[in-house]
Amino acid sequence: MTPTGTGVLPCQALTGLIANGVISAEAAIEADQIQPASLDLRLGTTAFRVRASFLAGEGRKVSDRLAAFEMHRIDISGGAVLEKGCVYVVPLMERLALPGHIHAAANAKSSTGRLDLLTRLIADGGTEFDRIPAGYNGPLHAEICPRSFSVLVRPGMRLNQIRFRAGQAVLSDSDLHARHASDGLVDGDAVIDGGLGFSVDLRPRAGSLAGYRAKPHTGVIDLGKTGHYRASDYWEEIHASDGRIILDPGAFYILVSREAVHIPPDCAAEMAPYLAMAGEFRVHYAGFFDPGFGHGPAGGAGARGVLEVRCHEAPFVLEHGQVVGRLVYERMAATPERLYGAGIASHYQGQGLKLGKHFRAVER
Repeated sequence: MTPTGTGVLPCQALTGLIANGVISAEAAIEADQIQPASLDLRLGTTAFRVRASFLAGEGRKVSDRLAAFEMHRIDISGGAVLEKGCVYVVPLMERLALPGHIHAAANAKSSTGRLDLLTRLIADGGTEFDRIPAGYNGPLHAEICPRSFSVLVRPGMRLNQIRFRAGQAVLSDSDLHARHASDGLVDGDAVIDGGLGFSVDLRPRAGSLAGYRAKPHTGVIDLGKTGHYRASDYWEEIHASDGRIILDPGAFYILVSREAVHIPPDCAAEMAPYLAMAGEFRVHYAGFFDPGFGHGPAGGAGARGVLEVRCHEAPFVLEHGQVVGRLVYERMAATPERLYGAGIASHYQGQGLKLGKHFRAVER
């Protein structure tokens, strides 16, 4: 039976969509692909190297656009390297047959974003990245552009995830004020304006380590390896003794929010970039926050959000407490049967400043 509640569909509803064929795949969907409020998507067996990023466009198929932009194709069955600075399109294993009242949105997974691996969903007839309209029936493709590191990929790897929504799910600012008063969405005063604002922490509680900057010339990262790589081979430490750093044009940084964020069990959230006029930088596109993120046994405890920051054309001074993004909260259609960090493998629950799962823990 197709879910009829309003809001983001929880894991138990996703299971129903799979059983009913709304979500299908060429290889059986695995139980651990289903997250509290999203579904992990898997790479297929072929990567197409293309001349440029593209959208299918209204009335056109991705496969037809590939014929126009393809340079060559790569069989990734045995593992293949996607090179830094190149653009690839990979057909995904999953496809959709959405009913008329359910639409979907995709985003890069946290571990993908922390590698500066731009990954966006494209679909037939699409005029926007990462957005799937209600009633869509067709295949899904991932556009992948490694920006800081070349990566080794294989079929079945999960670089992005998709959420399904019925109706309007976004909480208004007045809703957020009420939820902060009852549930404590952040540990302190809430800056609410088109979502919950969050700022950057450049005054570490201990020491001076404020973040990491990706090194420009590194080896390949095998996305199938966890806790494998030495951080110092890929990252330069950024220290901020005076509460500020200067962002270099074209550089990629891992920083951390000053606020500890709480996502109640009946909500989900998505990280959105702050207004471009705030500075020559943006927070990376990765940013689904599952129900239960930062949620303690007795309610809101909070976990700080890791910020994936890229500087644009001009050097820019980033200062402690500067607002750099916002969380858009959404209501769940129902509380998920499983929460983030409770009974599932959640690499980043209770996190502070932390690199992606592919790197060994930094010893200090």
